[in-house]
Amino acid sequence: MKKIKTILIHIVCWLLVLGYLYGGALLNGISFNRAAFNISMNFTQLVQFYICYLWVYPKFLKRDKVVQLVAGIIFAMAAFIAIRYTIEEVLYLKWFNIHNYSDDTTAWAYISDNIYWSIAFVVVPAAVYGIDMSFKTERMNLKLKDEVVKAELMFLKSQINPHFLYNTLNYVYSLAIPVSDKLANAVLKLSDLMRYTLHESPDGKVSLDKEVEYLESYIALFKMRFEPHFFVDFLIEGVTDQKVAALMLIPFVENAFKHGVVNDEKSPVRIKLRVVGKRLSFEVSNKISRAQKDHSSGVGLVNLQRRLNLIYPEQHELLVSNNGNTYKTTLVLNI
Repeated sequence: MKKIKTILIHIVCWLLVLGYLYGGALLNGISFNRAAFNISMNFTQLVQFYICYLWVYPKFLKRDKVVQLVAGIIFAMAAFIAIRYTIEEVLYLKWFNIHNYSDDTTAWAYISDNIYWSIAFVVVPAAVYGIDMSFKTERMNLKLKDEVVKAELMFLKSQINPHFLYNTLNYVYSLAIPVSDKLANAVLKLSDLMRYTLHESPDGKVSLDKEVEYLESYIALFKMRFEPHFFVDFLIEGVTDQKVAALMLIPFVENAFKHGVVNDEKSPVRIKLRVVGKRLSFEVSNKISRAQKDHSSGVGLVNLQRRLNLIYPEQHELLVSNNGNTYKTTLVLNI
């Protein structure tokens, strides 16, 4: 629906622009040659506008992509020159025996003149894209504020029960020690998970090594439940004191354990966390289980995508692949 609305807005705006440009000509008359060259110019400008608006600026208007941005703008201007030349100097000459520039126009004169005419439709889409992004940012900020309010309300509602459960688990752990080391360790791991979920930080982010500890405790708890038939490969590279949004990685592991096969030694659940500089890559792959699962809606990954859009806008990439036998998720973050 939003795309249709955007398309309609663009159509109306272009109709207004063309009406302004051609209104007087339609009323007062215009020669065929002049009309043909006006149409070719406006069509070429339209193509250049959308090359910049839909591709160059969305993809390269970023601090770390200045070179690509310049290259994209040059490409858009080159496309303008090439398209205009094709229409006015090749097609019009073939169809109507007319062309715009005189025969003695040099290649450099033609290119330099059209660079001048193309500049406007490098600037105009930049302005339109900037206004569009400003509105999107404003909507995103309003949505984020709304999400923060909802999260605070949910947090306040859940303050008593989680703390009560955490304290109770510690008490159960003390009772379990003389009974069974295995039971005590299971309660301790569960207590560690609960403590981590209650962790607070001003910006909602935690040290990446703490997130890793949470993942390891979660995996260890599952291992106690399914051992000795529990096979998971967890590889960690480059993790130091980087920060990441809390509980950002666990939904992938939960999803793999819930819907995957964990008891096949030849096809273990593979988890790989790799950090290079400020780039985090987290991959989880699992063999798809054919056993009947519960009919939950997979709200964890849906909520995760919403969190990524709010916390890491334009700074993340989430890839999901499913070949019918293996399910794989890859999250790339700029942290």
